[in-house]
Amino acid sequence: MTSESFKSITKARVVSVGDGSVGQRLDNFLFKVLKGVPKTRVYRALRTGEVRVNKARAKPYYRLLRSDKIRIPPIRSTALRHTEAPIKVKNSVTTSILLEDDNIVIFNKPAGLAVHGGSGRSFGLIEVLRAERPNARYMELVHRLDHGTSGCLIVAKKRTVLTAIHALIRNGKVKKDYWLMVKGKWEGGRKEIDFPLRKTSRSGERLVVPDMKGKAAQTLMRPLSGNANVTLVQARLLTGRTHQIRVHASAIGYPVAGDVKYGNPAFNSWCRAHGLQRLFLHARFIELQVGDQHYQVTAPLTPSLEFFVDSVGLQIPK
Repeated sequence: MTSESFKSITKARVVSVGDGSVGQRLDNFLFKVLKGVPKTRVYRALRTGEVRVNKARAKPYYRLLRSDKIRIPPIRSTALRHTEAPIKVKNSVTTSILLEDDNIVIFNKPAGLAVHGGSGRSFGLIEVLRAERPNARYMELVHRLDHGTSGCLIVAKKRTVLTAIHALIRNGKVKKDYWLMVKGKWEGGRKEIDFPLRKTSRSGERLVVPDMKGKAAQTLMRPLSGNANVTLVQARLLTGRTHQIRVHASAIGYPVAGDVKYGNPAFNSWCRAHGLQRLFLHARFIELQVGDQHYQVTAPLTPSLEFFVDSVGLQIPK
């Protein structure tokens, strides 16, 4: 169902919960069923009782049971008109697969491609993947990467695998390393940044700022290669807050190259002059154990990032 078709729905319908959705939160189930409908509209339908589970009101965090009957109300949406992804984008998704088995797909997500639609975008990687595999029973993002970030991204092919990996993430048993280029010569070797982070907004723009009243956030950083102008840094996430690496790097005086939100404008201009046209943040490596299956995947730098590394006089570590 496309977002256009929501405008023609005039009657409520009842949907039965299948095996693939057992244990899922009600709100997340609705986001999938009502693709393209703003989340605020979905939550309003829950709050007012338009959505019912087994003829009763239910909270957004209700976990679905097998054969639950969910009433989906008639929705009139002003959501974006559905737009099919261009062939170039489809090809970039299918050719960026690093590993696939019966449980997961791991992508080297291209920079400039959102992981899902919304916020002014009618499609993202997950929508392209589902469209390219219409017979796939289940395809869900395990985690997210920012629009401008490239690298390792996991999609689960089973609900049980999704919940298993989420449990691993909560317990700190998924290793995720990023490469980033920062301003200036790195001093002091390995650093552990432990600044709580809080979401806020400024002039209508959503931001994340260090704040002792925010949520705990820890990042380990160490230099890989550098000179007086720039340093290539490895960052390991110990928590997974929004924009964590970018905010932490900026907070300790090493803004990320190409970061227009938290970076240094003069430094960004210098980077553009040396060929960088994007944010230099790349999810380089991921490692996890799902049941008996061990995964360890490295995503190579994109050609544009390799060019920039060479342009600024650095070597890519082996």
